[in-house]
Amino acid sequence: MKERAPALIAILLLLTLVIGTWWAADYAQRAIPIDPPRRITHEPDSWSSDFVMVRTDPEGVAINRLEGDYMQHYPDDDSYEITKARAVGQQPGSPITIGTSNTAIMDQGGGRIVMKGDAHVHRMPDPDNSALDVKSQQLTILPDEDVVFTDLPALVVQGKSTMNGKGMRYDNNTRQLQVFSATGVKISGEESRPSRSTPSGTTEKKP
Repeated sequence: MKERAPALIAILLLLTLVIGTWWAADYAQRAIPIDPPRRITHEPDSWSSDFVMVRTDPEGVAINRLEGDYMQHYPDDDSYEITKARAVGQQPGSPITIGTSNTAIMDQGGGRIVMKGDAHVHRMPDPDNSALDVKSQQLTILPDEDVVFTDLPALVVQGKSTMNGKGMRYDNNTRQLQVFSATGVKISGEESRPSRSTPSGTTEKKP
């Protein structure tokens, strides 16, 4: 029995140490106030003047550029709000497009840019087509798809041809323009191309 006494004392001391450590940790956790998790709201967490963001393809070639006078980032939806925005798309094999507006919202990881207030998209001319201009109070750009569209009234101008309508979609890859509910069309013989009407009533023209 005397030979087991030291071992029993050691076990008791070890148990006492474990229990004391657990109690001290529990007491400290209850005694020290812990701040609750920060509630994420739609409030800016960072900002910058003369904002410039460049996106590249897997080979490192710049394909999109977004800049503005002032930028704010919102953590709740990972969006950016830009003042005096200017978006430049330069996808390989497609004409350069330049979009400007009073403000812009970029979200979806840079996959969507909503241009608001005097929105204007200008497609540079190429050997086969003259320059194309689209104006509306709101234009949505999908940089990865090289597409711009709106559901609002829009004015499309190419050379001496003009087209007014409510709703439009332009694909810079295929040079395909769709104008919905056209209210005024003036096609110059220089820019005219075959057009057709789809069952939905959309007028399509390849400028």
